[in-house]
This record gives sequence, C-alpha cells and structure tokens, in this order.
Amino acid sequence: MALQHEAITPHSSVQSALRVLETVARHSTGVTAARISRDTGLPLSQLTPLLRMLSSEGYVEQLTDGEAYVTGETLSRLGSTRHHAQALHEKLQRTLDGLRDSIGAAVYISRYVDGEVRVTEFAAGPRTPAVNEWVDFRSSAHASAVGKSLLTQLDVNGRRDHLSRHKMARLTSRTITNERVLLNRLASQPATVPILDLQEYAVGTVCAAVPITAGSAVGCLALSLPVEHAHRLREAADTLNRGAAPVLLSLAI
Repeated sequence: MALQHEAITPHSSVQSALRVLETVARHSTGVTAARISRDTGLPLSQLTPLLRMLSSEGYVEQLTDGEAYVTGETLSRLGSTRHHAQALHEKLQRTLDGLRDSIGAAVYISRYVDGEVRVTEFAAGPRTPAVNEWVDFRSSAHASAVGKSLLTQLDVNGRRDHLSRHKMARLTSRTITNERVLLNRLASQPATVPILDLQEYAVGTVCAAVPITAGSAVGCLALSLPVEHAHRLREAADTLNRGAAPVLLSLAI
C-alpha cells in the first residue's frame, strides 16, 4: 500500500537528531558541541536545542566537564536487540506521560496495522480522561482525528480500500458520511497541520492528531479533551506537534 511522501516538520528534527547520535556514538570518550556541529554540518543555533532535547530524553549525557557529550542510557537500552521491545514500550510511555502532564490532555499513539486502526499506547489520568471508545476505533476512522490522520498517510487506493471495509456510519450530527467529501478533505489536508475532531466521533469530546510515520509504519500521535476545554484544542494540538519528535525518534532507533 503506497504512502504519500510529504515533508512533516518533526521528521526533519528526527533526521538531524539521528545524525547527532551517530556522531556522539563514534566518540566513546566524549565529543564537544563544536565538533558535533562540524561533523554533522548543523549550525549551533540548530544543534543546541537538539542536544537539549536529546539530553532531557536520556539519549546523550554530558560529562562532568560540562562540554563533551557521550551516549546516554536511553540510547543504550533502545539499541539492545534483546530488550528493545520492552525498552521502547517503557520509553514511549514515559514520553506520553510527560506530554499528558505538559499539555493537560489524554494522549495516544495509534498505528495502521494490517489495514486496521490500532491504539497501541496511551496516557490518561483523573484530570485527563481518555476517550470513551463507544464505537470501535477500527470502524470509525472516518470520524476520529486518529483515523483521519492515519488515512491521510495512505494513497487514494489505500483510503478507498479502508472505507470499502468499514461503513461510514453517522456517530454524531457532525460526522462526515459522504465518501467523496471525506476523500476530498483528506487529500487537501496539509501534512504539517494537526487534524481536528470537533465532536465528530463522540459528543462531548474534541481531539487532534499529528502523523508520526517511521519508515513504512504509518502512525499518529493524538490527544483528546472534554468539550468544555475545546478553546484549548488548537494550542494543545500545536504543542502536541512540537512534542512529536521524541516519539518519532524512539520509533526510529
């Protein structure tokens, strides 16, 4: 199933981060930011926030001299073939927990696996309740921000195939049930703009999703808010988009 190849902002940050990690890994005794900048071609203005993110996520550590960087525990654990799956799950959960607390919303990772929508990880809490899955997410991609974000990453034939297997039922008065209208909206969706769900899946809930495709695996990062917090949705979605890079990086290693 072919994918659309469009530039997505978090991906460029991840590609740069991977170049930084490769450079740090080559210098087991430590490497300065100035040397990393020379080796990667990244200007310090771009490298400094990357190193800050990589340090906060545990991918690199600074030596006691405060200048040189070495690989961190997170990179070592994710790089372990034996413990990779467990380490990835734990890292993604920590990242989601952090996003939940910083955004003030329930957050989710969803993937398109074997032609179906699957929510694989999430973080919620008493003040950030998860969406009530009153209709199976697998059969409601046309109505949810998660589903539409995943569908935008498929080609037209992939989208049509999915919709042919899942009836576009009306879940709320705002649900799009016309296939042509939905396909046109998916085709016109800018890749760098979060997809919003304004009570299309469930009355009382608003959602947003951004793509986090790693390699050939289609995925998205999403959030949900009670409708009384709808005024925060766009700002929360922008924060989510900015927070997608650490998730993508974990999936890429």
